[in-house]
Amino acid sequence: MEALKPCEDFSASKIVPAVLLSFSIYALGATVLSGFGILPALFYLLYCVGTEINVMKTGCVDCFYYGKWCAFGKGKVAPLLFKRGDPARFPAKSISWKELLPDMFVVLIPLAGGITLLIRGFSWGVTLMLAFLLALAFQGNYLVRSKIACKYCKQRELGCPAERFFGKKQP
Repeated sequence: MEALKPCEDFSASKIVPAVLLSFSIYALGATVLSGFGILPALFYLLYCVGTEINVMKTGCVDCFYYGKWCAFGKGKVAPLLFKRGDPARFPAKSISWKELLPDMFVVLIPLAGGITLLIRGFSWGVTLMLAFLLALAFQGNYLVRSKIACKYCKQRELGCPAERFFGKKQP
């Protein structure tokens, strides 16, 4: 079996599915929350933008892909917002469920909102949107990360706190 060669720059065929997955989750979440009005949906989308900015500020600046095309496209966006960090810091980072909680809220907020809407009055539309949201959040993220992003990631070889956390590998 031939060893996989990590990507120095990810191709569009690998970036597009990852970006579409994120945008689809955000769009579904906003659509569910629009059941409460336009403002909750807009605040949710602002929250999503904030989580993306936070990832770039705390992770992308130190990543191998800073200034390059990573699987999520953020390596090219981060330099537009933040100065380069220290690549030696990235492998030394650690993550916990506490740090992942803001990212999990991207799914939990519309899930809670959708359940509330369903309690108020059953709707097949809301039910289907929640099913798609959960499918994308769990199975979609699993597929994008395992088959595209992490599988070909150069930073994984250099040291990745997410791989240690989810793979239960200790430094």
